[in-house]
Amino acid sequence: MSEAPVDREAREQAFKQEVETNLKRNYAANFVHGMLGLTGFRLLYAPTLMPAYIHLLTGSAALVGLGQALLQFGAILSPIIGASRIEHRPRILPYAIRVGSLMRVQILGLAVSAWLLSGLPLLLATMLFLFLLGVFTGMQRVVFQMVIAKVIPIDRRGRLQGWRNLAGGGIAAGLAYFAGHVLIERNVLGNGYATTFMLAFILTSLGLLVLQFFMREPDAAQVRAQKPVSERVREFPALLADRDYRWFIVAQGLAIAGRIAAPFYVLFASEQLGVELNGALIGLLSLAFLGADTVSNLLWGNLGDRYGYRITFIFAVAIWIAALVLMLLARTEALVVLSFCGLGAASSGYLMSAGTMVLEFGESHDIPMRLALSTTVEGAISAAVPLIGGVIVYTLGYATLACVAVVLLCASLLILLTRVREPRRRGLP
Repeated sequence: MSEAPVDREAREQAFKQEVETNLKRNYAANFVHGMLGLTGFRLLYAPTLMPAYIHLLTGSAALVGLGQALLQFGAILSPIIGASRIEHRPRILPYAIRVGSLMRVQILGLAVSAWLLSGLPLLLATMLFLFLLGVFTGMQRVVFQMVIAKVIPIDRRGRLQGWRNLAGGGIAAGLAYFAGHVLIERNVLGNGYATTFMLAFILTSLGLLVLQFFMREPDAAQVRAQKPVSERVREFPALLADRDYRWFIVAQGLAIAGRIAAPFYVLFASEQLGVELNGALIGLLSLAFLGADTVSNLLWGNLGDRYGYRITFIFAVAIWIAALVLMLLARTEALVVLSFCGLGAASSGYLMSAGTMVLEFGESHDIPMRLALSTTVEGAISAAVPLIGGVIVYTLGYATLACVAVVLLCASLLILLTRVREPRRRGLP
């Protein structure tokens, strides 16, 4: 028997009232969780520390690409699994905490293996932990985006993410500079990279504890019936019937393909400057990338809340293109640092735009699977492009790779401008 419209409306009103009642508390809990999480995770995901670490272990640009590919390969199917595990649950925070905990265990594994292992066993352990980190990252992106979507109204999410990213990114930028100049350069505790990984583990774990004990989650007003993952996958074509969402996926895919050069940014910078890659350079470029990422977040969040996230997506891709062109031309440290500033600002703009814009297409109960589809497409492309990038670097060099990235990003920008409408200013399909 279908639910009566009056009952459904009453449930919706009760849900909205509980969201408003707990809004300040949940806003603060998500802010602290995001701030501490970003502080730790951005140390690992910035295109400086991890590529430099794998290059130190192997001396191979191809294996740098393999490490980044494994990190993304783990995120291909896990978003769909994550979405299928939460869309029928009235409350999803307990599952989110489990996924977040498993993600952090992989960072601990990177730290411990760096201290205890060497040679081939260390390389294999590092690759395994990167793959598993990717698996749980893919699930976390869907689950935690749903947590935010559930307890923070859409017109206030951008500001939350902006302030959260400003605080977390600012701390991460300072820590990245400190990690490069002190922890790595001085080999603190016998292995500067291991010490940095452990610091990231501690910070991200503290953020998760804050969310677990302080957030108040209301029961969902509407949930979908639980179905096997295979059935949910067969429903993807129905989601793609939405023209704007379909072209959004294409633009997102091309932008992700434009990341083909990201694992090699720091190696390309070293080549452009004609200097050896060391802790001081890693710290400087990490500071530039994460600092610009941090400062730009308030702009992206406020702009997106006011005018929608299509415009921030467009600006982010345009800045990304300009930064890569500047990298191709740069021969001085100042220009390379400026390029990394542009790359950092573009990265934060892309992540906020794509992650928030996808929530605004179609019906609310389809959000988990839209997130899963977008994240799966992102994971599949992200897994392939570092391997292709490694081959291009090996055969044609870093400059050719940067040119390929520029072409892909230009295609993404063209589709955003001509095919994707702002979802807040259109009727449902």
